Amino acid sequence: MLVSNHVSLVAKIAEVRKFLVKIQRELANEVGIVMDGRDIGSVVFPDAVVKIFLTASANIRAERRYNELKNKGIEISLSEVEQNINKRDMIDTQRSTSPLIKASDAVEINNDYLNNEETFDVAMQIIQEKLNKN
Repeated sequence: MLVSNHVSLVAKIAEVRKFLVKIQRELANEVGIVMDGRDIGSVVFPDAVVKIFLTASANIRAERRYNELKNKGIEISLSEVEQNINKRDMIDTQRSTSPLIKASDAVEINNDYLNNEETFDVAMQIIQEKLNKN
């Protein structure tokens, strides 16, 4: 949780975002890439052929993260995890540089009630449909 508690505060620094976007774009130019992040489709790769905006409610994400941390032996309360997620969401959606937004051409997948395999299957279907159009 140490990193999670600070990542959004660092991520809102314009110079940091500019530097990281440059690195991400250079990496993608060298090799094909699948990337995940809160501004990938809207800022880093606005012209990407496939954009998926994966969502889940804060309480579902908190439960998943809590279980992940517990499985690693990290002692934390579900309430602490949910507070951290809500704080990050607030900071990331309200920052002036590269805020968390859904790109207008992104396909949204809400995986509140999907497991990993089901989410993967839905994403692959979207990818295949998008690639077949091009």
